[in-house]
Amino acid sequence: MANIKSAKKRILVTQTKTDRNKAIRSKVKTSIKKVEAAVAANDKEAAQAALLEATSTIDKAATKGVYHKNNASRKVARLAKAVNSIA
Repeated sequence: MANIKSAKKRILVTQTKTDRNKAIRSKVKTSIKKVEAAVAANDKEAAQAALLEATSTIDKAATKGVYHKNNASRKVARLAKAVNSIA
């Protein structure tokens, strides 16, 4: 455990940021699962709606620095490809 006051503050700040990032990552994972579930059910309309929401969530996460922009772009591209594969 830190003894210096500024180090104690940094620990608190780090914990706050970690919790925030974890919540954002969890939201992204949930939105991705919704898209994948709709694709598995072959429900094109639901998949497209879920894709729109997931894209927004992923872009917000990238903007906040939780994901690297290329990582976010890759996630969106994979989801879009999955939705477009529905006949």
